[in-house]
Amino acid sequence: MNWLYELSYWDWLALGTALLILEIFGAGGYLLWIGIAAAAVGILTFIMPELGWSLQLLLFAVFAVLTAVYWWYRQRSAVRPSDQPGLNMRGQELIGHAFVVQQAIVDGRGKIKVGDSVWIVVGPDAPAGSRVKVVSQDGAVLRVELA
Repeated sequence: MNWLYELSYWDWLALGTALLILEIFGAGGYLLWIGIAAAAVGILTFIMPELGWSLQLLLFAVFAVLTAVYWWYRQRSAVRPSDQPGLNMRGQELIGHAFVVQQAIVDGRGKIKVGDSVWIVVGPDAPAGSRVKVVSQDGAVLRVELA
């Protein structure tokens, strides 16, 4: 308990440094803001050494919450809709394009070749070699219609 009564700015700066070092190992940003809060209390304690330990802990808690809320709002405002919503969604990129049936569509199921890959398709029956147009995607299955 004596340690609490003798909290100094070095203790807060050491805590802040330790938290920032732990953040380097992949905490995902959580420890960054708590480390900054500890460093801020350390700076305040350096400027005003008469701050009691209870006030220091209260300031640390307030700064930790304020920095976390600040980052949360900043992250939320940074999210913008993409100008390319189908990016990295290969099946979505194929909608509207026509392809040649590789394996005949029988009883509504078949396969088409797209580049160097083969996709399962569902749609009207069609013989191998006929052209179909992709109209939608359902997971790893493409829905097609005759082109």
